[in-house]
Amino acid sequence: MAVSVRCFCVVAAFLAIIGIASFNPADGAGECPKSTPDAEAMKLIPCASAAQDPNAAVPASCCAQVKQLGQNPKCLCAVMLSNTAKSSGVKPEVALTIPKRCNFADRPVGYKCGAYTLP
Repeated sequence: MAVSVRCFCVVAAFLAIIGIASFNPADGAGECPKSTPDAEAMKLIPCASAAQDPNAAVPASCCAQVKQLGQNPKCLCAVMLSNTAKSSGVKPEVALTIPKRCNFADRPVGYKCGAYTLP
């Protein structure tokens, strides 16, 4: 487990460097207006195991980041389906259950996210 988290962190850091290097701050009209979905995905490192295993506990630090991103459902969706998330082994169908697993009353229930719907 520790090895997979360490590997995820190395891959995520590498992808973040690439994402930051290619980030164009003048282009702020995407799903995540102040950043890119790949860059925002880096904030969800505490969610790594919870996004791969539906039975894993969701850490409070993960819930806090998801709550912040969840204020913009388009951005949260883009982050969950981002290249960074995919390359780190995130399972979208599991990752999209995190707001429910964090017991957010104001989560975007029924929001269509790619081929998935937020429960």
